[in-house]
Amino acid sequence: MLSVGSNQGDRLGQLRAAVRSLSEVLQVVSGVYETPPWGDPDQPDYLNAALIVADPSASPRDWLERGRALEERAGRVRDPERPFGPRTLDVDVIAVNTPDGDPVVSTDPELTLPHPRAHLRAFVLRPWIDIEPYASLPGHGWVTDLLRTAPVEADLALIKPRPDLTLEPA
Repeated sequence: MLSVGSNQGDRLGQLRAAVRSLSEVLQVVSGVYETPPWGDPDQPDYLNAALIVADPSASPRDWLERGRALEERAGRVRDPERPFGPRTLDVDVIAVNTPDGDPVVSTDPELTLPHPRAHLRAFVLRPWIDIEPYASLPGHGWVTDLLRTAPVEADLALIKPRPDLTLEPA
């Protein structure tokens, strides 16, 4: 599962371009949510969505590289002084399953799986539940339960569904 977000420039256009680029491996795309910034409040709101992608030949590192390539095409500039700062496009690899459906667990500092903070982020969990109602985050439990934890529930109240915006590939 990939989480995508943008809060710089043409936010919706950036997300649509990412979805188009992944159309050959895209299974399902969530609705769009407008969310306050996480970890660095001095920036515009984000548009966020979740994507279920599948490619039996892709390794977890391949998903990371695809995400970084999409960010680069969108003109993302990483500011080491603001690790949670604004971005044209952010693509996070949240969870990966083997072709047999088993969750991949990795402690590699460059690609920790599942994503080490996904269980705390309403902007990841809320769109995810749209497209995978019985999703489970390895090591943390059911996404429906995670949405009811104190840190997530407080952020959940600030998330706005945007049914007027769609990301479906053309």
